[in-house]
Amino acid sequence: MALGANDGPANAGKAGSLRRSQRVCLNVDVEVVVQRGKEKSALEQTKTLIVSAHGALILLRTPVTVGDKLRLRHVVTTEEMNCRVMDVNVGNAGMPEIGLEFLQPQRNFWRIAFPPADWSPRGPESKVSGPQVVAGLPRTPKP
Repeated sequence: MALGANDGPANAGKAGSLRRSQRVCLNVDVEVVVQRGKEKSALEQTKTLIVSAHGALILLRTPVTVGDKLRLRHVVTTEEMNCRVMDVNVGNAGMPEIGLEFLQPQRNFWRIAFPPADWSPRGPESKVSGPQVVAGLPRTPKP
């Protein structure tokens, strides 16, 4: 998942056509292990901001650079994936946002169903029609 400078509005069409899978905003608790050669491993607990079948965007205090390899552990399932740092940017909160790519794609790592590759929030199939029901709230009868 390359989350980089080319993903801005000016390149939205190009970047969208290059994506291998849809991105989904989802906070998942993860642990990240950064290992550099013979240095002691750094372990950090954090959350995802965005996930895809090919990686994630996470917040990470541990300094990393593009190309670094790390291990990502899904806290709930304990499943682990080897990843590569694809992008490093300072986020809105001043904390680094790190774009990660799985070394081997794993569509089910996040335990969610991704929209099809050709899905768009602007498409007619994504528009809501009919009454909306929120679980736990009583329906309001029509007059």
